[in-house]
Amino acid sequence: MATALQRFGRSFILISKRQFSNSSTSCEKKIAQQSGKSLNLYSAINQALHIALETDPRAYVFGEDVSFGGVFRCTTGLADRFGKNRVFNTPLCEQGIVGFGIGLAAMGNRAIAEIQFADYIYPAFDQIVNEAAKFRYRSGNQFNCGGLTIRAPYGAVGHGGHYHSQSPEAFFCHVPGIKVVVPRSPQQAKGLLLSCIRDPNPVVFFEPKWLYRLAVEEVPEHDYMLPLSEAEVIREGSDITLVGWGAQLSIMEQACLDAEKSGISCELIDLKTLIPWDKETVEASVKKTGRLLISHEAPVTGGFGAEISASIVERCFLRLEAPITRICGLDTPFPLVFEPFYMPTKNKILDAIKSTVNY
Repeated sequence: MATALQRFGRSFILISKRQFSNSSTSCEKKIAQQSGKSLNLYSAINQALHIALETDPRAYVFGEDVSFGGVFRCTTGLADRFGKNRVFNTPLCEQGIVGFGIGLAAMGNRAIAEIQFADYIYPAFDQIVNEAAKFRYRSGNQFNCGGLTIRAPYGAVGHGGHYHSQSPEAFFCHVPGIKVVVPRSPQQAKGLLLSCIRDPNPVVFFEPKWLYRLAVEEVPEHDYMLPLSEAEVIREGSDITLVGWGAQLSIMEQACLDAEKSGISCELIDLKTLIPWDKETVEASVKKTGRLLISHEAPVTGGFGAEISASIVERCFLRLEAPITRICGLDTPFPLVFEPFYMPTKNKILDAIKSTVNY
């Protein structure tokens, strides 16, 4: 049973045990059917990190304040269990954190770097874009840093203001050589993070910090992975396709439920992996519904929604019944007291659904 939770002016749909749609992969169906322990998102991340360190002696976790658990407690207990040689603090230098991770991964290790807030990933931009993403290519595949995973909490939190609320995923989606992954729930976060850590390519893993404690569901306690670059249809419909990722999915799900009261059938897709993204699943849905709405917290101009829109126009132009709609953050620095006006809320999405269907 889904229940709505209101906090900081936003509502969330919290699922005690997610029922995957018929479009889910067989792997996800099996995981959803397995009993587990009720965990919030940060606890699921913590469990994934425990498993990664337990199953691979070459795995290391490092970043600012991670040895005592980090500001969001995602690394709680890791240093005590695995020792300070494998879980350790770094100086407050994001460029150094990622640069060190590249070298560690290049030596055949699993380097799991934490950037305390995604807003502070920019000092590491050169290391990610010009080093990690190009390491394999520039050496003709003789060397690589594919064991590097960069974790970063992103997005609004209700009171974060300019420097603790940004969604910078689109910057990294422009870079060949890295993968970008964003989970929507505890169960997804655990399985996707383990897949990222074990993937042979460097990955930037953005965690929706708003959901660290708000999102709770049953998570299998064993070691499991979810496939990357496979979108999931989490709600089937026939009138319009909605595409999103991360924390925005819960807002979009509420809009779908309200639209259903007006007789509009919405198909909701979680992209999960932004690069490389699953064009085929989105294309198939849009060819069925004839309409597409994309929503994300990042500013609308240059956001990843624009790439999705352009690709679907190229693939589905003759099947579209209405212009593609983007409901996103505004083109301003992230505000503090005006956050409710900035955010792509349920009502904004619902209005866009109705206007698109009635076009």
